[in-house]
Parts: sequence; structure tokens; C-alpha cells
Amino acid sequence: MSASIDQAFIKQFEAEVHMAYQRMGSKLKNMVRNVSNVKGSTVQFQKVAKGSASTKARHAEVVAMNSVHSNVTATLNDFYAADYVDKLDELKVNIDERNIVAQNAAYALGRKTDSIVTDTFDAGATAVAHNANSDGAAGMSLIKAKKMFETFQENDVPDDGQRYWVVGGNQWSDLLSIDQFSRAEYIGEADLPFKGGLTAKRWISFMWMAFSGLNKDGSNDRFTLAWHKSSMGLGVGSDVRTEVNYIPEKVAHLTTSYMSMGAVLIDTDGCRIQKCRES
Repeated sequence: MSASIDQAFIKQFEAEVHMAYQRMGSKLKNMVRNVSNVKGSTVQFQKVAKGSASTKARHAEVVAMNSVHSNVTATLNDFYAADYVDKLDELKVNIDERNIVAQNAAYALGRKTDSIVTDTFDAGATAVAHNANSDGAAGMSLIKAKKMFETFQENDVPDDGQRYWVVGGNQWSDLLSIDQFSRAEYIGEADLPFKGGLTAKRWISFMWMAFSGLNKDGSNDRFTLAWHKSSMGLGVGSDVRTEVNYIPEKVAHLTTSYMSMGAVLIDTDGCRIQKCRES
């Protein structure tokens, strides 16, 4: 294989991984605050305190809010997804082999990005027990949704279209059994959650989304996550990149895709874990 063909393969593979990551990668990355091109191993996010407006008398000085600002720090870690592509497969122009490796790398890095987000929430957000509400429902319920809405309102979390709630498959099925979530007479035909296979829907101020990457504890409680976009920061030192190196001993290209990122909770008032017991 000539050097020019090798180089063409490398460039094409890099493009395929990047495109696959954009199309099939992280589901949660754009639902939190992002800082890109971080230099160094840490990044700081500013936590802005809530201030109060006041009046002033004519010709008197304006009273400063004296809001106290603080910083939280996210530590970046490096992550890799590597695999071999046999050179003979490339000589045979086996495009499927290359696509499979590119997609696997994109999926692996996308899942890792999402797990960084979910693990950070799980480690620091306040959890609500599955049976904490008066209806006694173990799974997702109308009462759980209404109580979470009340909590966010009491915490003065902005209701600006950037509240999210990701749930597992069991909880999405629970939601489909709630008339106020799934019946046209409550929400209108345009917002039916199963129309066209839809697994995302805005309801009671949250954008709800079915998501397969949520953690579960030893009691079989699924950790569904409700948050505002500003409550978590994700620092990205290096977005997805790919290197392709030829390994003579294996007569194959070693394709290595990698990224560097880390997350931190910024405002614990703007996020909650709602546990849901699964049978």
C-alpha cells in the first residue's frame, strides 16, 4: 500500500470517527455547560450567587447587592478507544470493516462522555427516595413529576427551557401510562410522546428523555436525573481526535480515538436524583 493511500485512509478514518461521534455519540453533552479547548488539567466554573434588587431615595447612593461568587473546579481525564484494522482488509477495500471500527470508537467515547455526566450527578446531587411521596408509587409517577417541579420552583431554578429529566426505559413506560403525559385530550396530538417513535418530550417544565445509561443501586433503584443546564459544567481539553499508526508485527493499523474531559457540579440546588424502584 503506497504512502498516499495510507494517508488517505488515515484522513478518511478520522473523518468517519468524528462524524459518527457527532451522530451517535454523547446524548447528554449539550445538556450541560461546556467549556472547550481547556489548557491544562483543570477548568474552573463560576458559581454566581443570587442577588436582590433594592430601592433608593432620590440622590442617594445605589445599594450594592454584594453577591458572593465562588468557583468550582473540574479535573480533566484522558480516555481512549483503540482497535486494529487489518491491512489486508483495506487492500480488499473492505469499507464495512472500517465503518464498524469507527462506529465502535464513537459509541465508546460517547458512552464515556455520558457516564462522566451521570457519575458526577450521582456523586453530588441530592437523592429523593423512590417511596418519598404520598402516592407510594415505586416507579415514575405524576406525583413525583409534580414534586420535582415544586422543588425546582422553590429553589428558584430558571424555567427557561433548559430543565432536563432523563429516565430509564422502565420509567418511560411508566410515563406512557400517565394520562396527563400521553393522552391527546391533555397535551394535544402534536405532543404525543409515541408519535413517530419519539423518546423525548417537554412536560411540566422539563424536557424528558429516555436514556439507557443511568446507574442503578443494589436495591434495584434507578437513578433518574433532573437538572438545569447551568447546574453542571463539562470541561473539554480535547474533543474526539483519532490517530492511525501502522503496526508491522500485526500487519494492521492501530486506530486510536481519544478525548480529554471532566465534569463538576456547579449548583446543587439545580439538580436532583429521583430514585425509581424497578422490579
